[in-house]
Amino acid sequence: MATSQIQTVNAGADKAKLAAASVMVVVALAGFYLLDKQGALVQWAALLVGLGVAVAVFFTSETGKELVAFGRDAWREVKKVVWPARKEAIQITAYVFGFVLVMAMFLWLTDKTLEWLLYDLILGWKK
Repeated sequence: MATSQIQTVNAGADKAKLAAASVMVVVALAGFYLLDKQGALVQWAALLVGLGVAVAVFFTSETGKELVAFGRDAWREVKKVVWPARKEAIQITAYVFGFVLVMAMFLWLTDKTLEWLLYDLILGWKK
């Protein structure tokens, strides 16, 4: 029972952080457009600072921490991949293109055969 209360508090705090990050994005965008008379440098500085604060707040939330953990796990898995050599990659690509060409010819031939069979022989609709 105590665990669910702690999760509720964390979930509430997490929702507050996500809401604050969303508000900061809106404030940053509004600041960008409202500061148009101050010059482009001030506009972009306000936008970048606001978005930076929003990103920082987002990454302190549980969702942000999970995103960072997911990114680390994904990068770790990418490092484990054994990439094919250039020659092997070219051969596999050639096989794929060859298969696509053969399938295209097969489907075209099937289509024309069915067209001839249905329209010319069965229905008598000669072109």
